[in-house]
Amino acid sequence: MAFVCSATWIAKEGEAHKVAEALKHLSPASRTEEGNIYYQAYQDPEVPNTFRIFEVYTSEDAFKAHAEYDHFKEWALGVAIPVLETRQRDFYETLDF
Repeated sequence: MAFVCSATWIAKEGEAHKVAEALKHLSPASRTEEGNIYYQAYQDPEVPNTFRIFEVYTSEDAFKAHAEYDHFKEWALGVAIPVLETRQRDFYETLDF
């Protein structure tokens, strides 16, 4: 079983460019983390202030460790999250049939 986070970030009006810039740095760095299986960010072409991030980790502990990396602190906590209107995260476990 793997641990999945499906996040929706909605940027405040006029701040989408900051979120996109942060994700440009955060995405490739997150893919190098121990325990990361998949990390992909998306931007809604019709509602450009809406971003979705799909993350898959080997375990919930690996996901929790994601928040301790310097790149997360710099780009997510330091740049993107402060300019969000909404931050929603949904968590799942894969069904490995």
